[in-house]
Amino acid sequence: MQVGRLTQSGGVVYDVWRTTLRKVKKQGDKEIKNCLILGLAGGSVAKLVRKYWGQDVEITGVDIDPIMVEMGKKHLGLDKLNVKVMIKDAYEFLRKTVNGKRKTSYDLICVDLYIGDQYPEKFEKDEFLKLVRKLLSKDGIVVFNRLYYDEKRAQAMKFGRKLEKYFENVTPVFPQANLMFVCSM
Repeated sequence: MQVGRLTQSGGVVYDVWRTTLRKVKKQGDKEIKNCLILGLAGGSVAKLVRKYWGQDVEITGVDIDPIMVEMGKKHLGLDKLNVKVMIKDAYEFLRKTVNGKRKTSYDLICVDLYIGDQYPEKFEKDEFLKLVRKLLSKDGIVVFNRLYYDEKRAQAMKFGRKLEKYFENVTPVFPQANLMFVCSM
């Protein structure tokens, strides 16, 4: 599934996340009980979470585009993955969850919020990163996907330096034309 000739779900996106989540899985025996996917799209990340951590993981997937989610259900098996789907803006979802009465924390947060090849600026802001950090469980892991080619390289590296202000451990993983930041406290 593509937007602006850039794959948003399936294909290369699946491969990029598979490489990264396989490394996360191998690095530790951390039990993942619940996972938040910001930028669910067609469900590639959800499929990999099921593959590596099993059927007992509670997965919440957030995406602003209902058409992308429907395409995932129709063509990529998203409807068979037992994902709680929220059609919302990721920023607003985080804000409401953090300020809600029942505060949820996640053992794994996967952030893939591209629209085509554009990463909305609001998802680089300090407030957004603080919200992500607040929802991460004590020993949790958050993974940010960034494109890493041409002019995107400098943007990705700048973002990685910013992540170091919010997370004690920021480990880069370089699958294909992406740079994934695996972060923890």
